[in-house]
Amino acid sequence: MAFIYCIEDDLNIQELISCALKSGGHNVNGFSCSKEFFSAIEKEYPDLILMDVMLPDEDGFTILKKLKAMAETKKIPVIMLTAKSSEIDKVRGLEAGADDYITKPFGVMELLSRIKAVLRRTSFNEIENQESDICIEKLRISPVHRSVYYNEKEVILTYKEFEVLSYLSKHIGVAVSRNRLLEKVWGFQYEGETRTVDVHIKTLRQKLDNAGCKNLIETVRGYGYKINK
Repeated sequence: MAFIYCIEDDLNIQELISCALKSGGHNVNGFSCSKEFFSAIEKEYPDLILMDVMLPDEDGFTILKKLKAMAETKKIPVIMLTAKSSEIDKVRGLEAGADDYITKPFGVMELLSRIKAVLRRTSFNEIENQESDICIEKLRISPVHRSVYYNEKEVILTYKEFEVLSYLSKHIGVAVSRNRLLEKVWGFQYEGETRTVDVHIKTLRQKLDNAGCKNLIETVRGYGYKINK
């Protein structure tokens, strides 16, 4: 079944949801604030996120906006669980990218049924929209499997290294600025300096060089990087 994150600051409701999900065969991790949630999501990505709107540090709409702005999390389905039941709140959540909007109080069977429906729908869309492998001479990048091979030998990359390589490979011959890489790879919530891009490019180059794929990524002085096919 699915691995689900639940962001809910009311511990009684969080426990109730967790018990309901576990009874439905799902695995669940609960969080009471966005700080705990984002710390966890840096380590492991869930199949689905259940999220309250009214939270102590950031509201659910802000968290949703951040998730949808980051390449690595934008496709994770999100269901809003909230007491804010006005039509304008529902529209706001759905237009921001939520896959469903459930108002409190709700029944356990309804919750499980709507989770099942969202997972089924998003899984179908993912299959329909799978990206083809990207091949640059002997280098093969698979967005679906998140794997990289050079001359049929796997190159092990971190999540961010893969995202950097994948983005550059989709823009062959185009100089991509450091700020653009920060925006597309680290997303809305990242507030660091462009130095982090240089560090990831350095380790990415080292791994590609060690695999025999040398001089793939070119530095555009004072601007960013590009791949020339």
